[in-house]
Amino acid sequence: MFKLTPFTNTPRRRDELSDFNNLIDDFFNAPFRSLRHDTFKLDVKEEDNQYIIEADLPGINRNEIKVSYDDQHLIIAIERDEEKEDKQENYLHRERQVCSMRRVINLPDVDKNHVKAKLEDGVLRVSAQKTTEEETSHLIDVE
Repeated sequence: MFKLTPFTNTPRRRDELSDFNNLIDDFFNAPFRSLRHDTFKLDVKEEDNQYIIEADLPGINRNEIKVSYDDQHLIIAIERDEEKEDKQENYLHRERQVCSMRRVINLPDVDKNHVKAKLEDGVLRVSAQKTTEEETSHLIDVE
């Protein structure tokens, strides 16, 4: 039906131990889980005439999200730049962190003109209407 592809900057070898650790992390909803080798969680639900995709994006602003439909793939990408400044007496301490994550969902029968995305309370909800026509690519505005 459709395939989810996680994206990370570093290649990760998948084995039974990592699957077990992910199972334990998911069960206990571990707060110490690092997104360095992981991405955001999402759910994909198929209905008669549309797909509903919900992605958990707590703390992410609307302008940090890019949602697009390209060559039968719905792409949700996050790019975030964080800067921290700490001024004390005679020195300036600055830290900068850049984070990017991307999820790709294979949805071959989507009408690119009827895809909507809305970010509310840390959850991105994308609804994509089904069609029988073949579509190429389209950028979706996030409300």
